[in-house]
Amino acid sequence: MTHTASPTDAAYVAVDWGTSSFRLWLVGRDGAALAERRSGEGMTTAARTGFAEVLQSHLAAISAPEGLPVLICGMAGAKQGWVEAGYLDTPAALSAIPAAAVRVPGVEADIRILPGLAQRDATAPDVIRGEETQLLGAAADLGSGNHLVCMPGTHSKWVRLSGGKVEGFSTFMTGELFDAVAKNTILSHAIADAGAIAPDNTAFRAAVTRMVANPALATSQLFSVRAGSLIAGLSPEDAKARLSGTLIGLEIAGALSLAAKDTPVMLVASGSLGTLYGQALAAAGLSPTVIDADTAVRTGLAVGAKALWSL
Repeated sequence: MTHTASPTDAAYVAVDWGTSSFRLWLVGRDGAALAERRSGEGMTTAARTGFAEVLQSHLAAISAPEGLPVLICGMAGAKQGWVEAGYLDTPAALSAIPAAAVRVPGVEADIRILPGLAQRDATAPDVIRGEETQLLGAAADLGSGNHLVCMPGTHSKWVRLSGGKVEGFSTFMTGELFDAVAKNTILSHAIADAGAIAPDNTAFRAAVTRMVANPALATSQLFSVRAGSLIAGLSPEDAKARLSGTLIGLEIAGALSLAAKDTPVMLVASGSLGTLYGQALAAAGLSPTVIDADTAVRTGLAVGAKALWSL
């Protein structure tokens, strides 16, 4: 938690409520964060202990004034969350997101939860919840025209934007697949005891390049991780890097196949995963604009709050 000014200067509360994480900011009239709270009380925990109780405990901890409006994004709006916020259907203008926020009933304060986005395509159905707020925040750094926005995670999102409108998007289960393959297939022997992947690992970058050039060989390249450790002296660190690069490269190849050639790419990410994806995109020959994910979600919540309450 951080304090930069008196809570009496507060205008609203912004909350990013994930599946396993909770982040709250007390925001002043000038847009600055007066206080911040972070915890592991995500949707899974709050569904048991009570969403209102979790929120109130954090508001009390920062002495937030009574009656402040609260804007929430993320899994608190899921079907299993606090109040289901539903989805806006694509194509959808980013500017339409705040007005579709759902108010939490049965509480005195004005607490609203932003909706997700849904792609109701029979051949490619897809949903976003949480990342739409990052998009809302990142859009300020985009010019007109088409853009392809990469948001890495356990389930990475690639969004196709055109003039401030989400035309479509695709989810890639790269992070979950990496975990499943690394732990539950024969490749687990090749990467046993390997540490974190260094972003400048040459095996990682080479695997990305191979996949972007020829994604049809993905399953063969996956087995090469095993074979390389047996007969080519591939170290556990490089084996893990090759596995990661193969899956991320396959993701990039898929995302690029759905966008017009030479569409500018934006990377909305933070931390070590953001660094890794930055290297992967470079290996694929791309030079993305980079936006910090934490900054994007805070900016998106600020845009939403201003639209809802004319702050």
